[in-house]
Amino acid sequence: MIDTVIFDMDGLLLDTEPLWGKSMLQVAAKHKIPITRERFKETTGLRIYEVTDHWATHYPWEGKTSYEVAEEILDDIIASSKNHATILRGVEQTLHLLRQNGYKIGLASSSPRRMIHELVDHFGLTKHFDVITSADVVELGKPHPAVFLHCAASLGSKPTRCLVLEDSVNGMIAGKAARMRVIVIPDDLHFDDPRFTVADAKLRSMEDLTLDMLK
Repeated sequence: MIDTVIFDMDGLLLDTEPLWGKSMLQVAAKHKIPITRERFKETTGLRIYEVTDHWATHYPWEGKTSYEVAEEILDDIIASSKNHATILRGVEQTLHLLRQNGYKIGLASSSPRRMIHELVDHFGLTKHFDVITSADVVELGKPHPAVFLHCAASLGSKPTRCLVLEDSVNGMIAGKAARMRVIVIPDDLHFDDPRFTVADAKLRSMEDLTLDMLK
């Protein structure tokens, strides 16, 4: 029986996913790092500090360190998200439903801690979560299951009694590897990706999530 629900953040709670690419391209161009959207595929699933380390190895530049470039990207995307992002449909409704029915609620994101806390607080969502976890605190990010397992342990929950809500393939893989149930809510562009058949269910929006589905 499911007693815990764990949420991703980017693309699941907030429509911040497209803003990552914009911030990364802007900062890379500023420092003359030859990064294109096509080259984003090389770093899919990596945390931002791992991304800029990859850039430094394969596309070295003069000036700021890879860590400083990552921090600059974070500053840009946090500011951009506060100005342009919104809470996705059904999120607040679902959080209220879970709380009213006694579920433990966690957030487990690959984004850095300072970004998670700034944005979740900015959008007034902090109060809904019992635990907020970043992949910063574990050795490996998604698709490794560590961040989900850490979140479950912090909640005092067994992995087999957890449900993960995700929008990405890597997040889905991480949830399944953690031995958790996974419901995916992909964006329209990736909705028909055949890899999502691995999930326990696929929804168009969080508005479609019901108590019967959780049970």
